[in-house]
Amino acid sequence: MINLDHFFSTEGALSQKVPDYELRVEQFEMATAIYQAIENEKHLVAEAGTGTGKTFAYLAAVIAAGKKAVISTGTKNLQDQLFFKDIAMLRQVIETPFSACLLKGRSNYLCLYRLEKALHSHSFNAEEQAQLMAIKDWSLQTKSGDITQMEIISESAPVWFQATSTADNCLGKECPDYHRCHLTQARKMAKEADITVVNHHLLCADWSIRDTGFGELLPDADVIVIDEAHQLAKVASGFLGNTVSGNQIKDLAQSTIAESVNLSVSLPNLRRCAEEVLSAVITLKMAFGIELKRGAWVDLEVDQRLWTTLKELLTVLNNLSTQLSELAGSSKGIDLCSKRSEQLIGDLETLVQAQDSSWIQWYEVFKKTFTLSRTPVNIANDFQSFMRQHGQTWVFTSATLSVGKKFDYFLSSLGLEGVDSHYWESPFDYPGQSLFYHPKGVSLPNSTDFIDSIVKYAQPVIVASQGRAFFLFTSHATMRAVAKQMEAAIEFPLLVQGTRSKSYLLQRFKQSGNAVLLGTSSFWEGVDVRGEALSCVIIDKLPFEAPNDPVLKARLKVMEQSGDNPFSKHQLPEAVISLRQGVGRLIRDSQDRGVLMICDPRLLKRSYGRVFLDSLPSMARTRDIEDVRDFFKQDDSL
Repeated sequence: MINLDHFFSTEGALSQKVPDYELRVEQFEMATAIYQAIENEKHLVAEAGTGTGKTFAYLAAVIAAGKKAVISTGTKNLQDQLFFKDIAMLRQVIETPFSACLLKGRSNYLCLYRLEKALHSHSFNAEEQAQLMAIKDWSLQTKSGDITQMEIISESAPVWFQATSTADNCLGKECPDYHRCHLTQARKMAKEADITVVNHHLLCADWSIRDTGFGELLPDADVIVIDEAHQLAKVASGFLGNTVSGNQIKDLAQSTIAESVNLSVSLPNLRRCAEEVLSAVITLKMAFGIELKRGAWVDLEVDQRLWTTLKELLTVLNNLSTQLSELAGSSKGIDLCSKRSEQLIGDLETLVQAQDSSWIQWYEVFKKTFTLSRTPVNIANDFQSFMRQHGQTWVFTSATLSVGKKFDYFLSSLGLEGVDSHYWESPFDYPGQSLFYHPKGVSLPNSTDFIDSIVKYAQPVIVASQGRAFFLFTSHATMRAVAKQMEAAIEFPLLVQGTRSKSYLLQRFKQSGNAVLLGTSSFWEGVDVRGEALSCVIIDKLPFEAPNDPVLKARLKVMEQSGDNPFSKHQLPEAVISLRQGVGRLIRDSQDRGVLMICDPRLLKRSYGRVFLDSLPSMARTRDIEDVRDFFKQDDSL
């Protein structure tokens, strides 16, 4: 059993492993609060500022309590870090034995059955065949089957679609390779482990019972810890709805054609129906056009051509389903295709029927496909039902759960009532380590000269910081426009999101030591750059969601009809939390120093600006560029 007092003390086990260890009172208090919540079987909301060390706090508390736990993180990258770095370290310093398991969604695991089928197919080019053979060689060595551990082929490579499974095409217990299935083995380990590390997408897939091939994931957990909990409601709303994509339908048709080849008799009608489905998908994609867009469902309904084409797709899909049902029992693959067709038809029919005011529907057009989706306006009731089914204690933690030190928005988004909540300030010395610069004279975001204005005011800050800056944007269009101007305006290496992979850009940024990285939402959170390489964060404007987004518009309309103020109840708190995430990129270590610059003049010109200011760390503030120059001169003199 871990004694938390001793474990976090300067003489404890953690201090023996962590170089230059310092006792953080906030970390110890957080661990104690979580431990007490587990012991008393109560739920807890715990916000911990950057640098608190919340990961070790909740891990130590869970291990000390000796309870079976599921820990959910925001992304797969954070999952890997938690399991391979943080838990691995704790194994070395904690004498209490505990077992831990890393569990991801099925698309992250090699499917031996589909790999063999792909290897015997003749529909791949030479490069793809070579990649499949390399995966085959790797399959003989891997124990976990986690495709991220395959070093020579990126996990994003299209060929992995042929060597992994989906909920649609997985044969489950009917699979001839079921006894060797990597996903089956991983889920079995999760059932037996003391700590299972998942991500929000997998947690919500289990919640929505969309992924039932291997049974429920969480029935035996005593404790559920939700890290990066500010992301949960948004992820969950997607899983509780329905999404039908052009790729899903095409894959069904292609799988049907492949299965028909394996049957002993010729089935021209089946193949013809499958080809008609493929043609109908292409026709609908063409009707949507080539423009990448996201639109309200009503726009689709009033467009006679689109609506007719969608109905025609549903008709040919029904024809295919009829053909498949008549072949029931002829092969496992045909039976699976039949089941998939019924599911897709059910989802499509739900979408084309009259809308329910408790649901939001929309469509999205991508370069090569499209999606048709519906999501609930409010997930609170469903989430409360989920909580009652799993775990005596739920712990929600993040660096950004509150708005103006209040948790009302987060609590209401998940329907949490009567839940204990605690807030711990960052142990970092923000007044001494940072400076908040809000320049005078910047144009409003809706001004025609806004881009020229922010480049004008950001340039001297970047010169003063000698590069070493993140320039964060709320839209790709603004980012690209600023990047074009800055190519000639600054002498430092310019790294722009979209030109290379995120991991490559981050590596180049850290290595160069004087680069300026321009990024949008994916760089606002989950990015950790410590030291002098990142000494300045510039934010173009307050991160309100795009007002023309069909999902946001529908959500706000429903709130308005219910008598709520959509701005104060949704738009403002969402923007505050997003801003806090972006600001959190600046100070990542007790030795870091840096300048935060927010260009948006609404911070002081609008009454709601006070809410943003009250939610920021207690930094020294200035509106004078000379103070910024003096701040960085102090670095030169150290």
